[in-house]
Amino acid sequence: MSAKDALSEALGRAVRPEEGLTEYTIVAYWPALDSYTLDEESATWSSVEWADHLEDPIFENPFAASPRGDRHAIAHLDVRLHPGDRDLSGAEWAEIAHRFVRAAGIEIPGDANSCRWIAVQAKPGRLDLIANLIRLDGEWQHLPADLPRRLNDEARRIEQDLRLIPVATSDGPDRTRRPPTASTQLAMLLAQLADERVGPLATVRGLIENSAHRLACQATRPVDADNSHRLELIADRLRTVQEDLDTMAGRLATQPGPRTTVAPAPPAVRPSVRHTP
Repeated sequence: MSAKDALSEALGRAVRPEEGLTEYTIVAYWPALDSYTLDEESATWSSVEWADHLEDPIFENPFAASPRGDRHAIAHLDVRLHPGDRDLSGAEWAEIAHRFVRAAGIEIPGDANSCRWIAVQAKPGRLDLIANLIRLDGEWQHLPADLPRRLNDEARRIEQDLRLIPVATSDGPDRTRRPPTASTQLAMLLAQLADERVGPLATVRGLIENSAHRLACQATRPVDADNSHRLELIADRLRTVQEDLDTMAGRLATQPGPRTTVAPAPPAVRPSVRHTP
């Protein structure tokens, strides 16, 4: 399997030479890519161009080989959310991508000769990370021996940080987990309402603040300045409501729920990695 095959799997269809993959599909990539492209060029590459870019190190370094002596340099890591999880923003998917490539040892912060990799978000609830393990200096990037544990540990931290549905846990022969309680579901709803980036309250508050500013700039009567001040007070109250909702969401999310024995359930974040020739 080549980089093109891995990209086809991520897209759910064969790559098309004329198909441009925008920044909405390629949600993250290796830090040094910007030095290889012109302004905005990386946002319009076709799927074939992305695949060729990922495979270039294989041809540029004909003697690079893995510890096993092969040249299966393309690594494909896919991450899937729990079916009941909320929709994530592009920025959240990008954060997940960067955290997993660091956990996998594919990207090392401050390493100028790290691997080429991209993160593709082409299917709902799924992220595909495709990397070439041949570094820019021609050396092979050795993945950690405890890679599965590192990926699972990072998945658990991502679940907590992004308030995703937690994975099932194992306590012996029977797998047990806490099913989402009313408190957990309410916590997720309140967190979405209070979200400062995309929450509805933040949007309304922004409109009110903008209206207050415009009214203050165009004020010709004392009543205009007074109305502008009243709008600012309303915006301040909305900010307080957001903070209170966020605090309450945190309290509800930490409340223990009853443990029940259930059949194995899909994990919230399930990473799997494989090498492809």
